[in-house]
Amino acid sequence: MSINFLFYTVLILFLVVIIGFVNEKVTKLTYEISLMLFSIAVAGVIALIAVGANGNGELAKLKDMQLFDVEKYLMNGVLCFMLFAGSCHMKLSDFKRLARPIGVLSVICTLLGAIFYGGLFYGVAKITGMPFSLPMCLMFGSIVAPTDPIAATSILNKFGLPKDTGFIIEGESLLNDGVGVALFVCFSGMVTQDAGEGFFAVMFREILGAVIIGAAVTLLFHVLFLKTQDGKRRIYISLLTVAMAYWLCEIFSCSGAIASVVCGVLFSTLRGINEDKNGALDLQEFDGFWEILDSLLNSILYVILGLTFIRILQMPHVIVLSVFAIICNLLGRFGSLFVSTFIIGKLPDGYGRVNFCSLLTWGGLRGGLSIALAMSTNSMLPDDIYHIVLGCTYAIVFFTTVIQGLSMKRVYSLLSA
Repeated sequence: MSINFLFYTVLILFLVVIIGFVNEKVTKLTYEISLMLFSIAVAGVIALIAVGANGNGELAKLKDMQLFDVEKYLMNGVLCFMLFAGSCHMKLSDFKRLARPIGVLSVICTLLGAIFYGGLFYGVAKITGMPFSLPMCLMFGSIVAPTDPIAATSILNKFGLPKDTGFIIEGESLLNDGVGVALFVCFSGMVTQDAGEGFFAVMFREILGAVIIGAAVTLLFHVLFLKTQDGKRRIYISLLTVAMAYWLCEIFSCSGAIASVVCGVLFSTLRGINEDKNGALDLQEFDGFWEILDSLLNSILYVILGLTFIRILQMPHVIVLSVFAIICNLLGRFGSLFVSTFIIGKLPDGYGRVNFCSLLTWGGLRGGLSIALAMSTNSMLPDDIYHIVLGCTYAIVFFTTVIQGLSMKRVYSLLSA
């Protein structure tokens, strides 16, 4: 076990270093996109070797091609630290000022996105003869509805979006994870015919419970954070805070993702309040640590996503279904945004309704959480349907991260002209 862990650690870090170096000197793409693209190429080479090793011209079985488990890496590993790192420099005052659009997009838009996507894909299933029930399609919609906070913070913010629009995209992606998980729990219960809790009960527990836990743990440990003068101990306290909040959320079945964001925002806000009263703290070590950790964990995630992308080839009719999945995603996202804008009211930065919806549709990147949720359906769905769900989810993640991510700057320029 230790040898395998060390081997995989060496492999991933080797790819992070080499791909980053080649991209810096030659390709000069957005860093995260280069990691995914080159990792997919490496996975393709591995697949070709597997074809040759089998001797029958066929790919290895799906389970044999899985080098890494994204679900375990994220949900049981580092998601809390990645979300904390992305939110610990955000200010509560900005959230308050833009609370209405962020709240509407995080809750209503995510709900509508899951329903719209599920309905569209159900239509595709009926036309193509795929054995998908409506609850299955709605569950699939809940998997791909939440936008990814890691992709949003690491890719979109590099393109010079207007401050409020960029903050809304980032805030939505940070807060809609809990909504997506609540929707997934409800719709997966319908699939498995488990009555369980109602939607609003799950939402109440997932979101409100996470906020309470995140706030309580942060307020408790932030006292120690302010009292100590040791920079390294402040880092240890922040690590303990977010890890404990996430762990408590797992115990009480709340959204650990939401709690992690709450911890990060409160750390940033309490830091600002203290600086106003007592002068600035020396947090150079703290900021440097979380910046480096954020970059490292993001790099590892994109390499793992690239290496596991080969699994999309196991999906039957891969090209046709991938195209359908991507089209349904774009239509579902735009439709949910368009309806939500009537509730938001005045749009930020002078955008018209169509331009605003188009920008946020193209900026609605998907990432590791969608893959992790798709993987967790393995025990709920028949193998053929599971492979379609997983393959289509990978196709959406690839398209939104690479294609939309690479073209986001051009789309923003066209919509702002």
